[in-house]
Amino acid sequence: MDFLGAVIIKLISLGFRFNLKPTQVLVFGFAVLILTGAILLTLPVASRSGQSVGFLNALFTATSAVCVTGLVVVDTYTQYSLFGQLVILSLIQMGGLGIMTMATLIFLILGKRITLRERLVMQEALNQLTLAGVVKLTRYIIATTIVFEGIGALLLSLRFTKIYGFSKGVYYGIFHSVSAFNNAGFDLIGNFRSLTPFVQDPLVNLVIMGLIIFGGLGFSVIYDIFTTRNFQKLSLHSKVVLTTTGVLLAMAFIIFYFLEYSNPKTLGALSPLGKILAAAFQSVTPRTAGFNTINLPDMTLPSKYFTILLMFIGASPASTGGGIKTSTFAAILMMIYTVITSKEDVEIYQKRIPADNIFKAVAIAVISLMLVFTSSLFLTITEHADFLKILFETTSAFGTVGLSLGITPDLSNFGKIFIIITMFAGRVGPLTLALALGSRKKKAILKYPEERILVG
Repeated sequence: MDFLGAVIIKLISLGFRFNLKPTQVLVFGFAVLILTGAILLTLPVASRSGQSVGFLNALFTATSAVCVTGLVVVDTYTQYSLFGQLVILSLIQMGGLGIMTMATLIFLILGKRITLRERLVMQEALNQLTLAGVVKLTRYIIATTIVFEGIGALLLSLRFTKIYGFSKGVYYGIFHSVSAFNNAGFDLIGNFRSLTPFVQDPLVNLVIMGLIIFGGLGFSVIYDIFTTRNFQKLSLHSKVVLTTTGVLLAMAFIIFYFLEYSNPKTLGALSPLGKILAAAFQSVTPRTAGFNTINLPDMTLPSKYFTILLMFIGASPASTGGGIKTSTFAAILMMIYTVITSKEDVEIYQKRIPADNIFKAVAIAVISLMLVFTSSLFLTITEHADFLKILFETTSAFGTVGLSLGITPDLSNFGKIFIIITMFAGRVGPLTLALALGSRKKKAILKYPEERILVG
């Protein structure tokens, strides 16, 4: 952790030295952290067999960990040694919290002053509208993470110590708590089983689901909830995130419960409580978590399609999750409603949403669709799998989810590269990546005459 922390400090300073934009510093930071993790995982000491897993497999694992995705080409428990697992755990924590949050933590520990330029990058990383309070929010993020992961580790350890013994059970509790809160989906159960052995275990299911949901809400929303404690007084962003998240979870639970109720390979063979737990877990995990308690390839076709939709929407802004985000989805839905009802402004909870907010939401959705479509197109060329499995895989990679229908370990080298790029773009954000690669913003000298075009 100290070594990776030193790397973060170095890359941030390098980014400022080359006069990079905040978005470019973020992209550069994630890329260097991934490369560092890949080098560490390539070392023979990182493998149980003492033989290197190969750079491409290590790069895939490091990208999946930093981007808190959970897609794996080799099984985490059976392939990686304790050293390798700890590297993955460190990458998950740093990737989930974000480059600038980790850098701020190190700055605070060292007593280093946080400059204006660093605050600008923090503002971009935390997806905040203003600079005000970004350092305070970062401190809250760190404290919140420690509290949630600590409680989760304690509760999970109560179950795992009974199965794996004390030391291994505590380690499993910590690993899976960090993985769940950061929406990473990495597990140590072995043989690509994820949490399927615990499909009817209330404690494991409820703790993991709770960590996933809170990790996916966004730190600013959690802060708003605990300081306000009144829905009516919450910020508009928090209201939109909570409402959208609640509706999606409830709708997904009902849909999965009835679609899989009689499926003997998923919910059909479970007890009544087991059916409820499995359907609830499946409604939560596509929100970019990556754990699964049922065998996903055995789900019905409608369930697979609906899972793809949930993965594409993802979690919420300034959270540990990916996807286009719940607030983006809500803004687009309200924009469509505004057009249908011939209103002039997009309104949510008696507040008017600015046009540039709507433009950004549409841009994120369109760029994301193009990314998923392009990645899926390439994989149809390089991989021998049906289109649904490919679309499922690419959407999972973009949404940094980690769910798979089983094709990840069999990906070709080109397929691994395409998924790596998709995971990276999904984690830093498609719009952030586009802005980082684009030219600096220039103020228009003149404006051209306005004229309408025919659409629809």
